[in-house]
Amino acid sequence: MVRGLVNLPHVAPPHPPPPTPSGECSLLDKTDFLHLDIELSAFRLALIQLQVSSIKSDNLTRACGLIREAATQGAKIVSLPECFNSPYGTKYFPEYAEKIPGESTQKLSEVAKECGIYLIGGSIPEEDAGKLYNTCAVFGPDGTLLVKYRKLHLFDIDVPGKITFQESKTLSPGDSFSTFDTPYCRVGLGICYDLRFAELAQIYAQRGLLTIRCMWPQHLLPGMIKPHMLPGDTALLGDVLAEAGTEETVLCSDIDLKKLAEIRQQIPIFSQKRSDLYAVEAKKP
Repeated sequence: MVRGLVNLPHVAPPHPPPPTPSGECSLLDKTDFLHLDIELSAFRLALIQLQVSSIKSDNLTRACGLIREAATQGAKIVSLPECFNSPYGTKYFPEYAEKIPGESTQKLSEVAKECGIYLIGGSIPEEDAGKLYNTCAVFGPDGTLLVKYRKLHLFDIDVPGKITFQESKTLSPGDSFSTFDTPYCRVGLGICYDLRFAELAQIYAQRGLLTIRCMWPQHLLPGMIKPHMLPGDTALLGDVLAEAGTEETVLCSDIDLKKLAEIRQQIPIFSQKRSDLYAVEAKKP
């Protein structure tokens, strides 16, 4: 099951202001929407819902085909799901792990350049210096690797009588935030269980649009999960702009930054926060 979540975007101004002493972006960075380039104030975002098999080459072929389909529908930013090239499970991660760059990321680089899109490469098991990570690689329209993000919060849970799962048996956590810039907005990255940690989302909300690629175990979301790796209920959230069923598909929606600007002016929570009483701060850049 993959549930792809995208919060409504926060616009990065053409010349981002310096951070405040607390590490947060300044108020200008949060509210200066009137300087939006009208031509760049909207873009089409696509989420890909993929039926993952045990054959890596098939996963890569189908993922690239769906990326091309998204591009033909006008998508400028395309996102794959978590573990799109591998079955999800601790026993699979060592077998399917790759270095970056490697086979899977090379394919993503090529298709991003072919389609001229920003491609958020879901995640793959990454091997580096003897450790394994759950890693998202992002590519620009020229195929360049822009940034990679390693999942910060590993999925270690114990639901008595239902499921016990420990990503930490094989994976190591990342140790940094990751963002990248597009002509439309700044994008911050998260993977699956990261969604449960509000502080991460709040920090990213100060910096840009947040995307999270997810694959939830069956027992945690009853009524929404399908067997094996069939992702279901992919959605664009803030307001729910679009939602898929359980089939392999491309989910597109137009993101209107001007509408976001209007909402943030109507409900100005950034300027209403009680910074004299509390703060959420990043300890690393």
